[in-house]
Amino acid sequence: MSEFLDLESQDGVRMPWNVIPGTKQESTNSVVPVSAIYTPIKPFPSMPVLPYAPLRCRTCRSVLNPFSTVDYAAKIWICPFCFTRNHFPPHYASISDENLPAELFPQYTTIEYDSSLEKPTTPPVFIFVVDTCMIEEELSFLKSALSQALGLLPDHSLVGLITFGTFVHVHELGFSSVPKTYIFKGSKEVNKDQLLEQMSFFLKKPKPTTGVIAGPRDGLSTESIARFLLPASDCEFALNSVLEELQKDPWPVPADQRAARCTSTALSVAASLLGACVPGSGARIMAFIGGPSTEGQGAIVSKNLSEPIRSHKDLDKDSAPHFHKAVKFFEGLSKQLVHQGHVLDLFACALDQVGIAEIKIAVERTGGLVVLAESFGHSVFKDSLKRVFQSGDYELGLSSNGIFEINCSKDVKVQGIIGPCASLEKKGPLSSDTVVGQGSTSAWKMCGLDKATSLCLIFEIVKKEIPDATVQPTSNQFYFQFLTYYQHSSGQMRLRVTTLSRRWVAGPGILQDLIAGFDQEAAAVVMARLVSFKMETEAEFDPIRWLDKSLIRMCARFGDYQKDSPSSFSLSPRFSIFPQFMFHLRRSQFVQVFNNSPDETAYFRMILNRENVANSVVMIQPSLISYSFHSGPEPALLDVAAIAADRILLLDAYFTVVIFHGSTIAQWRKAGYQDLPEHQAFAQLLQAPRDDGDQIIKERFPVPRLVICDQHGSQARFLLAKLNPSATYNNEAPLPGGDVIFTDDVGFEVFLDHLQRLAVQ
Repeated sequence: MSEFLDLESQDGVRMPWNVIPGTKQESTNSVVPVSAIYTPIKPFPSMPVLPYAPLRCRTCRSVLNPFSTVDYAAKIWICPFCFTRNHFPPHYASISDENLPAELFPQYTTIEYDSSLEKPTTPPVFIFVVDTCMIEEELSFLKSALSQALGLLPDHSLVGLITFGTFVHVHELGFSSVPKTYIFKGSKEVNKDQLLEQMSFFLKKPKPTTGVIAGPRDGLSTESIARFLLPASDCEFALNSVLEELQKDPWPVPADQRAARCTSTALSVAASLLGACVPGSGARIMAFIGGPSTEGQGAIVSKNLSEPIRSHKDLDKDSAPHFHKAVKFFEGLSKQLVHQGHVLDLFACALDQVGIAEIKIAVERTGGLVVLAESFGHSVFKDSLKRVFQSGDYELGLSSNGIFEINCSKDVKVQGIIGPCASLEKKGPLSSDTVVGQGSTSAWKMCGLDKATSLCLIFEIVKKEIPDATVQPTSNQFYFQFLTYYQHSSGQMRLRVTTLSRRWVAGPGILQDLIAGFDQEAAAVVMARLVSFKMETEAEFDPIRWLDKSLIRMCARFGDYQKDSPSSFSLSPRFSIFPQFMFHLRRSQFVQVFNNSPDETAYFRMILNRENVANSVVMIQPSLISYSFHSGPEPALLDVAAIAADRILLLDAYFTVVIFHGSTIAQWRKAGYQDLPEHQAFAQLLQAPRDDGDQIIKERFPVPRLVICDQHGSQARFLLAKLNPSATYNNEAPLPGGDVIFTDDVGFEVFLDHLQRLAVQ
């Protein structure tokens, strides 16, 4: 595993196949597609930032890199992608074997260019869209969290405020002596022209007769923009006073109805306002929503309480009356936001569903952040919001306005990307006809991205079989180049270039090579993203069956066995954990939608689709650490057998962190032994998992939910649901002090047994 981690710490890339199956047939037989999980702006302390523009190939526009062949005497470099001979410009005249520019150093396969030293930087823009249809207590939690967030904003950043309930209120902050708001009806569509007209943008300056109205360049006066978007340092007082006086939505709600909440209209107004005032600059709409949308184009349920909010069953049977209309609306909104280069962030805090399943498309295509919690008073929300604006060790490193491009060798095509980006529809020779995720393009827009944002790129090998195996190909390397042009959190425009080279193999006897380059963690994560994508896009798709068939084909091809003899089956260490990952993926919240609402499922998948391999593996197969008097903290098997009366377990399931006290430990704790001086060791034992849990929580976004529970307590379900049910109610009794799981699910042993039987057939 360690060599794959080294590659990741050099380039931010993990690939399931680090030796690539070299022909179309070989790659189909290898089951897991040739793919890569790439973190475009992962921070590397040793990576140089070059203060000049990159040198590009005149044919394919790829950037000069360590894999280019250089002729120092003739001052020519040959592009590894299209083999064009390019001349070096005059300012490279002094290069030689001993005097290389940084971009040709073999260790700098990932490098960054910052040639924007002269351009003025635009400040970041934040527009808060705040729901007021909630109980006073929730509203006060939200108001205090927002005023804290305002204090953390960079001083020069521009801020705006929109509140909504039955109506949408756009607050004018530039005139603080008399608070002023513009009001739009929640049930009525508002387009950009109507918005500009009603918000009197053209009082002093007549409206231009032609052309698109966009920002101060195109016909809006800076004063009229400054009424709604002000630097944080200037409007902190005005904003705080508006927030303090913010009341619950005043419109009466009949007892048998839901509140009229026009979420979609408010988001649409925010998008149009930003599109008119600051197009193309890094702007974020931060929506704080406390309940289901019932008004406007994006309503997810009617106002009548007698109509329940859609469940997975309703979506499967296509009996959710509002779903398709709402999704269509948010798809339109996502196109508008992508075109403007703006991001939608969603903070949904309610016991009810708020419509994440519908809004998902707009958040994901724009690279927005998403946080789901039960209340605005919950630490999951409060700490996550602080983390968004935090600077220092654990900052998110929010960047904006990214464009991501791919270049590959001619035998490789791109099927698409699963992750937070939007296709720019730039179809070229690189794009495959098979589309997965955001495809038919070789360039993508990433309106918002941060240090952890990771894309899953799916490739297709189009090389046909080599008829004459005696003729050796000239080069057996495939090259990939990823270009990310983005606005750094400091405001400068930068270009990050990562160039990779991977060996490909074809013909007989290649299994050992493929096995040696197989990264089972990356493969499990690619399969998880693929199965989630298929579940959302393919009708009648059976995820369990698809995963099982894939796993059986994998084991039949890469396992070591005699035909029809299950006992002879073995897998190389490179593959040995893969079946276990698949077992836990089948039971995970990504595949098992039972007991989750469509909103929760959408939320889990959105996080899976933007995280790196290490974090995604924890979501698929949580980590378990055991603490006892007999030994220090040690990893434990994710199995019900890990539970013992005298142990404390720390489960990290990514979205939740569970500290589970065995029954004896819980009795001692309730008796207060930890407070007695002679039981210092017990106090330390109780504290150790707390400290480790706090460390996990500190580094993660969104902040996970912390659950502290005891064996046989009601909250113990958070741990039991994730454990392998090796001891259930219908097999032998557990060890004394252990536990059983009440389930009919098969345990991992039985699963492996069946797998071996089917693989050797």
